[in-house]
This record gives sequence, structure tokens and C-alpha cells, in this order.
Amino acid sequence: MDTLLLQFGSIALDWRNVLLSFLLAFLLSSLVAVVYERTFQGLSWSRGLVQSMILGSLISCLLMIAIGDNIARGIGIVGSLAIIRFRTNLRDPKDLVFLFASLGVGVACGVQSYTAAILGTVVFCVVAQILHHSSFASRKKHDGLVRFQVPAEGDGLDRATDTLKKLSRRFVLVTLRDISQGEWLDCAYQVKFSDETDETRLIRELSRIEGLRGLSYHNQQTTVEV
Repeated sequence: MDTLLLQFGSIALDWRNVLLSFLLAFLLSSLVAVVYERTFQGLSWSRGLVQSMILGSLISCLLMIAIGDNIARGIGIVGSLAIIRFRTNLRDPKDLVFLFASLGVGVACGVQSYTAAILGTVVFCVVAQILHHSSFASRKKHDGLVRFQVPAEGDGLDRATDTLKKLSRRFVLVTLRDISQGEWLDCAYQVKFSDETDETRLIRELSRIEGLRGLSYHNQQTTVEV
């Protein structure tokens, strides 16, 4: 039937417009998912999260079409959704932003605001690409934890401290304790470098100190995901 209409509240929607809303929500949310994949920088990749962006957009589009301008129906859907508890933890706040963007695309398509959906998706994706390739909000820090053991007797600790003063921007003693019945000192320093190449130089110079053993360096940069 060519004149088939879907009645939602007081709004009559042609089935072609409904299908167009779903197709546009699928295409635009797929674009958001592709941009997310290209700008992803972490280690914990989630295939389910990317697919959830597309599926979530379709669901939000469906809900907006089903609600229409019926307030009672909208309150009922919101109440039913409140029963569902989502316990998925997103480690990166940017993951939540992309997921919310896909839901926003679905909402815009569901209310047939196609211009806002298309322009909003394009602007969001362009800005996301620009921020990904720029150095905006990035801080060049080279922090680490240096740990070693030196004999309690002798000048090993003083020589290590002088080396830290020379090659690090700043350092702070974290732990200092006796081991092996007081014959050795276990030391741990929080170190900040001006240049990442200073890390290798520090390890090289400390390893030359006579009697020093158990030398280790742990990278503690905030950009490293564990």
C-alpha cells in the first residue's frame, strides 16, 4: 500500500521516512565508529564498543520514532529503561564521548532532523580528527621510578645521588630501607626528566657505580595505559 502511514501520537510518518531515518542513523553512526577507530590510542581495543555505537544509534532512533510527540509514551519508555542497569566500565572518557555522539546521531535521525544529524556528525568527526593529530592538551612529561641497592658502607649512595642531580630535572626519595641485615640499602627515587633520552643516560651512569646492584627503571608516564 503506497499510502501506508505509521501513526505515532498525532504525527503521521510515512514508512519511507522511517526507513530513511534508520539508514541515515546507520551511515552516520558508522562514520563516527570509523573516526573512533582511526583516532584510538589505547591498548584495550573493544570490538563490542565499536559495534555498540552503531547499534545504539539505531536503538535511539527507534525510541524517538516510537515516542513521537506522545508524552505518556515517552515517560513509559524512560521508566522501562531505568530498570536496565549498564555495568560496563569505559576506561577512556573519549570512549564515552564517541558512544554518546552515536546516540545523539540516532536521536536526531529519529526526530527527522536530518540536517542537524548530518552537519553535527561531520563537525564532530572533523574536530575529533583535528584533536587527534594536534598536540592540544598534551603535556610532555617523562617520569619514572628508579630503584637500586647499594652497600650501606661506602660512598655508593652519595655517588648515585650526585648522578641523579646531574641527569634528572627533579628527584624525590620514595623509599630507603635496610636489607641483608643492614649490609645493603634498598633505594627508590621518583625521577622527572626534561628529555626522554635522559632516562637511558641515567641508567648507564648508575650502572657504572661500583657495588650498585638490582638497578631497574619503571616508566610512569600518564599517557601509558596498563
